[in-house]
Amino acid sequence: MTIRLTWQRVALALGALALAGMAFAWSGLFQIAASSGHWRVTDWFLHWVMRNSVKTYSSFQTPEEVTTDQGLVSAAGHFRQSCAVCHGAPGVRPSPVMQKATPHAPDLAINAREWTDRQIYWILEHGVKYTGMPAWGAKDRPDEVRRMVAFVRRLPTMTPAEYRALTEVAAGVDVAGVRPGVTAVCTGCHGNDGRGRGQPDIPVLGGQRADYLLASLERYASGDRASAVMQVAASQLTRAEMRALADHFAAMPGLQAGPLPRTHPLLTEGRHADQLPACAGCHAPDRAHPVIAGQRATYIADRLRNWRGDEKVVDARKPHATMPVIARRIPKEQIEPLASALAAADPGD
Repeated sequence: MTIRLTWQRVALALGALALAGMAFAWSGLFQIAASSGHWRVTDWFLHWVMRNSVKTYSSFQTPEEVTTDQGLVSAAGHFRQSCAVCHGAPGVRPSPVMQKATPHAPDLAINAREWTDRQIYWILEHGVKYTGMPAWGAKDRPDEVRRMVAFVRRLPTMTPAEYRALTEVAAGVDVAGVRPGVTAVCTGCHGNDGRGRGQPDIPVLGGQRADYLLASLERYASGDRASAVMQVAASQLTRAEMRALADHFAAMPGLQAGPLPRTHPLLTEGRHADQLPACAGCHAPDRAHPVIAGQRATYIADRLRNWRGDEKVVDARKPHATMPVIARRIPKEQIEPLASALAAADPGD
């Protein structure tokens, strides 16, 4: 007896399979316990799909520049706070609890060798579904992702001593009203003197207005100001600790609170034809805006470029919207000279 295969029978068979699958899912018998692990073929298949997906999407969803050799201190600090608990670090074992996840986080000292810089960038920016690997914590911060790519790339050859040098400072300081160990998280990147350990991407905090530092920490903690690195650090602080740390760093020498230098026309004159006000109009000593004289040139230039890309902000009258609008009016070729002029009173490293 032969059974004639028709499209109607195929459709009925597929429908029956779908219903059976839904019934099995509804029953709750499907084993989702992490302790049960995956079948070997399932583990192979999922990793095969993931690798192919990363290779495909990273080929057209990544920027031209995906790594940088500058700024490893901030990347290492973020890795220590957010990543080492799952992946471990040079001289630091991953949490045994996190290693019970299915799948558990890989050892990047080994795994990083298997990916290109472009693929690592895509994984860091977008994360991987069903693995516990999250997307980058702040949108529109490719600079932070590039620094983390460079850090991850160095993990296979990084020694414990090199890792400690990136994440710790030699002599710790205590700040009244701040829990033990919390200050070390701050000084690991910003240094005991608040001058950013000479890193191009870390701002000088010494001499900055305490109220501005406090407001920045509050905005980072709420997610209103974009930075995966600072959001993680600030979210662990109480408001009292934020105030204590703001006062602590503001009291240090560093930035120059006096009038801006007359070494660039945009600093003190502006460009009225382009509706570009002078920097001194807002950043004068008697204003509540942040102190920028003596700030690190690379940090200023990077902030201006980041603001220029925030094209969704069009109303300069709204809170925290002034600088994106102004930055877009600054000619691109003037960003570096302007940043260098502001850093003329460079407090040093």
